[in-house]
Parts: sequence; C-alpha cells; structure tokens
Amino acid sequence: MNALITSLQNPRVKQLVALQQKSSERRRAGLFVVEGRRELGHCLDAGFVVDSVFLCPSLLKDADGVLSRAAGAACYEVTPEVYAKLAYRGGTEGVVAVVRSRQTGLEDLRLDNAPLLMVLESVEKPGNLGAVLRSADAAGADGVVVCDPLTDLYNPNLIRSSIGAVFSVPTVACTSDECIAFLKARGIRILTAQLQDSELYYDADMRRGTALVMGTEATGLTDVWRRAADAHIRIPMLGRLDSLNVSVSAAILLFEAVRQRQG
Repeated sequence: MNALITSLQNPRVKQLVALQQKSSERRRAGLFVVEGRRELGHCLDAGFVVDSVFLCPSLLKDADGVLSRAAGAACYEVTPEVYAKLAYRGGTEGVVAVVRSRQTGLEDLRLDNAPLLMVLESVEKPGNLGAVLRSADAAGADGVVVCDPLTDLYNPNLIRSSIGAVFSVPTVACTSDECIAFLKARGIRILTAQLQDSELYYDADMRRGTALVMGTEATGLTDVWRRAADAHIRIPMLGRLDSLNVSVSAAILLFEAVRQRQG
C-alpha cells in the first residue's frame, strides 16, 4: 500500500476525477474508472488490467481481497473526504480503480453456429445502454454491438447502470455499415424492431443466428438498417403510446429468443 492521500489537490485524485468526467481524457489516457467491488470483480473476470486502486479503509470491509485480485496495481489509501470526491456515487464500498481500456472489434466476438446478438444504433443515454447490457447478460446473448455510438463504452454512468455487465457481455462499437457486412458475411439473420411494415415479434424465427436491432426512442432506426433487414418486427402496443423504453423493448425481444431456443 502506498502513502495515504489526504489532499483533494493530489495529482492522482485530479486525474481520476478527469477520467470520470471527460470521455476525451479517457481516450487520451487509455484509462477508465470502475467503482465498487462487484463491478471491479466483473472487470477483472473479463481480463482487464488494473492500473491503480484507491481504497478507503473505513468503508471497505475486505481490503486484502481486493488487493489480491488486483495484484501488480499501484494501491493508495485515501481518507473518507478524498473518497467522497473520487466516488461517482454513494455506497460503493470504499474502492475505486483506474483500469486500462482496450480496443475490441467485431472480429473479437466468439460466435457459435446460432449466435444471439443485440445491436443498438446510436443509443445516446448511457443508462439505457447499461440496462440493455444487463438484459443481454441475463439472456445469455453472445454480444452487444453499439453502432455509431453517441456515448463511449467506458462512460461511468454506463458501467454503473450495467452493474458490470459491460464487462461480462462481449461489447463492441463500430459503424452500421461494418456491422451489417459482418452479419451478412456470417449468415446471421437481421431482425429490425420498427412499427412500419412489420410482423409481431413472437412470429419471427429467432432460433437461428439472430441479430436483434434497435434504434433510438426518438427517431428509431435509419434506412440503412431497414433496407438490410431480413424481417421487421414489432411489439404490440395496446395503449395510447407507440413505443417502449429501448431497454424494456430489448429485454422483451431477447427473452423471446430465449423462449424459442429453449422450447
């Protein structure tokens, strides 16, 4: 354990706060922040390398357990006041880690003969993306592809809302054109969620290799996906509104695929 950090002006404290707040700093440094024992555990399970760990002993129950898993990382003890500055949210058990980011692409996805993928086009809200990742993890999806992203995959809100699923589910970012070419080359059926010219989702065959594609709640999918689709599907809306939150819709579609594949 390195020396106790007591000052909010400490350069390491300032760097961590910048990583929390600025995607440009995360990209420049090749680093991001993980907060909480559960999230850090998922991160380590996925093989990420921890650069440094900041521990607040008065909040952390088992410092030795964290340190043993983050072997090789620089470790710093901080006061409760400093930890309050570092922590993006309350109740994170006294541990914040700076982790080395890594670049992954479509070619890194390990797919079987009938993969299930969730594809999101230009989803803007990190909280929505995080919730979709949780559903993808629960449904055993083979991966989540974020096309033309409007938020980076290491956004602290995304990591927090996914409860670490961004690490447990293979997640990549690319352009829509790259993703479509990837899916077509592998014979993965593209099912786009849209209201126009569509069939009910439970009538679509999801037992084969399937990519479930969703767009933003405001504008839906762009024409490039509508044209690339093998089928258009919709969730019946029996009330006055015409759409659900994207994370709710994703969960419905993912578990329909699970139902069909287990039936």
